[in-house]
Amino acid sequence: MFSTGKLLRVAVISAALTALCVVGASAADIGVGTVNADGGLRLRSEPTTESTALATAPNGSTVVVKEEAAEGWYKVDFSSIEGYMSADYLKVETKADVKLGYGLVKTTGACLNVRSGPSTSSEKVGSLQYGEVVTITGIDNGWFKISFGDGKTGYVSSDYMVTCRDSAGSRGDASAPTKAAAATSRGQQVVNYAKQFLGVPYVYGASGPKAFDCSGFTKYVYKAFGYTLNRSATGQLSNGTKVSKSQLQPGDLVFFRYKTSKPASHVGMYIGGGQFIHASTTGYQVRISSLASGHYSNVFVGGRRIF
Repeated sequence: MFSTGKLLRVAVISAALTALCVVGASAADIGVGTVNADGGLRLRSEPTTESTALATAPNGSTVVVKEEAAEGWYKVDFSSIEGYMSADYLKVETKADVKLGYGLVKTTGACLNVRSGPSTSSEKVGSLQYGEVVTITGIDNGWFKISFGDGKTGYVSSDYMVTCRDSAGSRGDASAPTKAAAATSRGQQVVNYAKQFLGVPYVYGASGPKAFDCSGFTKYVYKAFGYTLNRSATGQLSNGTKVSKSQLQPGDLVFFRYKTSKPASHVGMYIGGGQFIHASTTGYQVRISSLASGHYSNVFVGGRRIF
C-alpha cells in the first residue's frame, strides 16, 4: 500500500532531481506461483486455514509469490489482493515467462531505470516515471520482465512495482484483447490504485494526497495515469464520454446531485459490483458505498468513461 507520506514526498520533488533514477537495490526474493488445485485455491487473510478467505484463485491461475510467510504458506499477490496461500497447492518458480497483468511504478524517486537484464549491472534501456503502467510478461529472481514504450522489453526491480490485474484476475492469454477488454483492464488498474487511499480524510477543497474532497480525489487518481480532469464535480461531467448506469465499468466516474441547482454536486469512481469509491462527507474519509440501492442510487445523474 502507498503511504501518504511517500506520495507527498513524490509530489514535492524539485525539478532539479528529475534527472535522477532509482537504480533498484536488492529486489524482493519473489517468484511466480501456479495454482494446482481442483476447484481453486483460497487466498487467506492469515497463514492458517481458519482465517478469512479473501478470494479463490482458479486452478491454473498465477500469483506473485512475495515470501515464505510460515511453514507451508506463502505470502502472495493475487489480482492485486495480498494474502496467504498454502504451499501444497502452488508450483513456484523464481524464473518464468508468464503474463502477470500490469505493473504500476511506485518509486519514491523521480524515475525507475529499466535494464536489459535482471540486475543493476545490466545496461539501462529506458526509464519509467512514477505512476506509469506497464505490462508484466515474466519474472526472474525478484525482477519483473516488462513490455513498455513501443514494444520494448526490459527488467525492473519488483521493489518498485505494484502488480495489477484485469477485473477477472486473469493471466492474460496470448490472444489480443478487444478494445472493450483493454478498457476494462485499464479501468481496473485505476480502481486498484484508488483503493489504496481508503480511509484518507475528506477535507473540502483538498486535492491530495493527505486529504481529498470528492473531485480532488478523482482528479488525483486519474492524474497518476496521465489523464487530466477538471477540478469540480460539475466540471468533470464534461470529461470523457457519457455511459448509462447499466453500462458502467470499473474506473468510470459516477455523478450525483442533491440539494443544488448545479448539474452535479458529488463524484466518485465505479469499482464494479454495484459499488463506487469516493471521498465522502459520510465519515469524512475515502470510502466505498453502494450505487445499486439506497441514497446514492436515488440521486445518481450519470456516468462518464475517461478512456
